[in-house]
Amino acid sequence: MAFHKITEEDSLYDGLENYSVAQLVAGIHTEDQKVASAVGEVLPEITRLIEKVETQLQNGGRLFYMGAGTSGRLGILDASECPPTFGTDPKTVVGLIAGGKPAVYKAVENAEDSTSLGWEDLQQHNITTKDIVVGIAASGTTPYVVHALKACQEKGIPTGCICCNPGAPLTQVADYPIAVVVGPEFVTGSSRMKAGTAQKMILNMITTASMIRLGHVHGNKMVDLQMSNAKLRQRAVDIIIEKTAVSKEKAQQLLHEYGGVREAIAAYNKKY
Repeated sequence: MAFHKITEEDSLYDGLENYSVAQLVAGIHTEDQKVASAVGEVLPEITRLIEKVETQLQNGGRLFYMGAGTSGRLGILDASECPPTFGTDPKTVVGLIAGGKPAVYKAVENAEDSTSLGWEDLQQHNITTKDIVVGIAASGTTPYVVHALKACQEKGIPTGCICCNPGAPLTQVADYPIAVVVGPEFVTGSSRMKAGTAQKMILNMITTASMIRLGHVHGNKMVDLQMSNAKLRQRAVDIIIEKTAVSKEKAQQLLHEYGGVREAIAAYNKKY
């Protein structure tokens, strides 16, 4: 079957410039409601990818996200949230974007069209077969991502992908492909919308499920969180109180003495 870009199909809406704000919001909301159902259709594929991510991380490997534009930024966002949320080393989950750091804020001309830059970026991190690389591209055709994953496969490095077009070239170079079909965008071709939302949902699943499986959550609490602001320091105190039934003052003392939620709880349980 010939490859067809659903992400480029014409919007189900037209004459948008004549819509009121209320009509625009209602239309966007209607389309957004389709995303969760579309993600639900690919839960088995998401599960298989997460199981492989867990295995690679458990064995000392790293998770790399690769993308361009919105997809690259979403990967960087998910990677950057792992250290404060789960207390992981910043090198454990890494987000790479075509064009490097400048591309986070502004499009870098031709970067996503390079067939060699993606692999070069991975080599900068000394990529090995212990790691896993997940390519993110709504279209599933971005050369920066496709060729990087192809190079990984040739060298025995596990690969996965998140795209929104079944049969896309990216799925052909991914050992664990995910193609979530969200349909045409509200604004034709604007894949930062439904496609981006679907990608974000799946990225949330990948790191959250992996980190829970790796022991960074106890019960339903982030026991390895990094206390980088007042809100997180208070959350750390609240978790200690819940897990040990000590006073707020005692919880603060334990946190100060042992430097982390997990360590404070373990020390208290050992002593008492």
